[in-house]
Amino acid sequence: MESVLQTFLSAVPQATVIWLAVLLALAVAVAVAALPRGVTPPAPPSAENRLADRLEAAAAEAAEVAERRRTEWLAAQQTVDESWAAYDQASDDARRIGATTAFPLMSRRRKPGENVDRERYLHRAATELCRSQNLSIAQLNDVYAHRGWNPRLHPVQQEPVLFNAVRAHRFAAYQRAVEKERATWRSAEAAAETLRGLRAEAAAARLRGPVTEASEQQVFAEHWTPAELPAAA
Repeated sequence: MESVLQTFLSAVPQATVIWLAVLLALAVAVAVAALPRGVTPPAPPSAENRLADRLEAAAAEAAEVAERRRTEWLAAQQTVDESWAAYDQASDDARRIGATTAFPLMSRRRKPGENVDRERYLHRAATELCRSQNLSIAQLNDVYAHRGWNPRLHPVQQEPVLFNAVRAHRFAAYQRAVEKERATWRSAEAAAETLRGLRAEAAAARLRGPVTEASEQQVFAEHWTPAELPAAA
């Protein structure tokens, strides 16, 4: 009886180990069966896609630049329209004032101090026009220095001269606006062309095989100036 009991007790640890192994095998099988079918962990990016990744990042930056350049061009275009409208109005005013003052004034002896009053009128009128941005600072300086201006003219005779100066100022502002609009248009077109090139190169890089560091730098040099080159990845 004692020998049978000893044999049973010695076999218990072995049976426990066997059962634990069976349970572990069952748990592993259940866990494997619970995994979704056909799902594999993502592979790390290959070396061939490094250039494409950099080009796509550069294209995203170029898209922001192109959008800013287009916004600047639209604003410059609006300034051109506003400048032309201001010049057109100034031109109409100059013609109207010129027509109403076409008749000569009667000549008479001037009163003492009348020339001083006429000069003050000219300075005051020119200053007001400058404050309303209808005359430039340079034109106002010419008025006070009497460069091309006769301060002894009657105020009626000064009006067409002043309005002609306003028209010249507005036309100069329109010309500057046109020059700026053309410059912003060229800048916007260059930014858009850079964006198109980078996107095309990024798409092509996805289809190409491995690239060398030299060819990678050559692609970037075709689209970016040294000051615009993005930082190396």
